[in-house]
Amino acid sequence: MWGITFADLRYRYRQFLIAVVGAGLVLAMALLMSGLLGGFTAEIDRTVGGVSAQSWVLSDNAHGSIAGEQVFPQSDAAVVARTAGVSSAAPLVILLQQTLRTGGQSKNVEVFGVQPGSLGDPAVTAGQPLSGPGELVADAGAGAAPGSRVTVGAMSFRVVGQVADRTMLAGVPVLYMTLHDAQALALGGRPLITAVVTRGVPATVPSGLAVQDNQTIEASELNNLAGAAGTLKNAKFIMWLVAAVIVGALLYVSALQRVRDFAVIKALGSSSLALFGSLALQAVVVSLLSAAFAMVASNFMVGLFKQPVAIPGSAFATLPAIAVGVGLIASLAGLRRATAADPAMAFSG
Repeated sequence: MWGITFADLRYRYRQFLIAVVGAGLVLAMALLMSGLLGGFTAEIDRTVGGVSAQSWVLSDNAHGSIAGEQVFPQSDAAVVARTAGVSSAAPLVILLQQTLRTGGQSKNVEVFGVQPGSLGDPAVTAGQPLSGPGELVADAGAGAAPGSRVTVGAMSFRVVGQVADRTMLAGVPVLYMTLHDAQALALGGRPLITAVVTRGVPATVPSGLAVQDNQTIEASELNNLAGAAGTLKNAKFIMWLVAAVIVGALLYVSALQRVRDFAVIKALGSSSLALFGSLALQAVVVSLLSAAFAMVASNFMVGLFKQPVAIPGSAFATLPAIAVGVGLIASLAGLRRATAADPAMAFSG
C-alpha cells in the first residue's frame, strides 16, 4: 500500500509540487504573522531596554504607559534622584505622533527628549552621540542619515548620529533630542517632563507619581497594540485553513483520478481504512514539504514588511506539527471517494 502511495506521488509530482508551493507560501505567511507578533514584543524590549533603567517614575494618571504623555514638573526628577535606593536618575520627555520632514518627505516618528550622557541617551551605531541643542539621533528607519538636516514639527535639527532597532507602535522610528529641545518642541518650553528613569528603585516618590518597572512599561505598551495583535492571530489561523484547503483540493482531484485504482485495491482485499491511510500519508507528505518550503521562503519575505519581524523559534518548532494536522484535515476531502470505490469497477470495461 505504501509503495503504491509513493508511486502515485512520483507519477503526479507536478500536481503535488504546485500544492507544495501554494500551501508553502500560505504557511510562510502564517510564520510571518507570528513574526509580526514577535516584532511587537521585540521592538518594545529593545526601545525600553535601551534606556538602561531599572525603574520608571510616571504620573499616576499615566497608568504605567509611557505613551500617555502625562506631564509633571522637571523639579521632581531632582527629588527622585535624592531618594533612598536610587543611584542615578534622569528626566525624559516622550512625545508621540510627531512629524519628521526630510528630503521632501514626511514621516510619523516618536521623540525621546534626553539629557546627553544620562540614562536614556542612546549608544549610536553611526555618527556621534548627542552633545547639545539642535542635534538629533535618529533610528535608521527614519531615513535621516548623519550630517543631514531635518525638520521636526516647526524646529530644524542636524542629524549627528544613528541608532538601530529603536521603534515603537509597530515600526514607528524613534528620534532622540535634548530634553530642552523636546520641551520647546511640544511643551512650550516649560520645564515639564513625562518620566524619570532611575538606576535602583526609589523608596518613595513625590505625590502624584508612581514607580513602574520595565516589565510593567513593556506590558502597557503591548496593550496599546492588542487590537493589531488579535488581528494577526486571526490571520494566522486563516492561513492554516487556506493551506488545508489547498492540500485538500489537490487530494480531492487526486482521489477522483484514482477511483479505478481504489476499486482494484479494494478488489484485492484492502480495507477502506487502508485507503484512507494512503490518502492521509500523501497529505502529510505534501504538508511537511510545504512546511519546509515555508521555513525557507519566510526568511526571504521578511523584507516585505516595514515593521519589525521577529519569528520566534517556537513557531519554526511547531510548524511541522501544524503541517501534520493540516494534512490530516485535508485528507478528509478525498475520504468519501476512496471508501466509496466499488470493487466491481476493477472488472468493468
